[in-house]
Amino acid sequence: MEITKKVDGNTTMISLKGRLDTITSGQLESEMKNVLQEGLSNLVFDFSELDYISSSGLRVMLTTQKKVDEIEAKMKITNVNEFVRGVFEATGFTRIMDLS
Repeated sequence: MEITKKVDGNTTMISLKGRLDTITSGQLESEMKNVLQEGLSNLVFDFSELDYISSSGLRVMLTTQKKVDEIEAKMKITNVNEFVRGVFEATGFTRIMDLS
């Protein structure tokens, strides 16, 4: 999986490419710890090139959402493909995360 980070003012954009699974979730978890320590107001994930997400990936996303909520920032997930959206819907994550 490739992770690309772009900062624009108080918004951090994280683009993911490939598969977010057991093997790669630690990579994203580490990146999110760094991003959240930097302080932010907005966190936007671009999933346009994310092919797959597993329960390990969902755990990282949920943990990130909780930390973002704690610091009263905002998190949004954009460009979600049909498969990934289906996983978020089946797990009920669409009720606690902002997907578009």
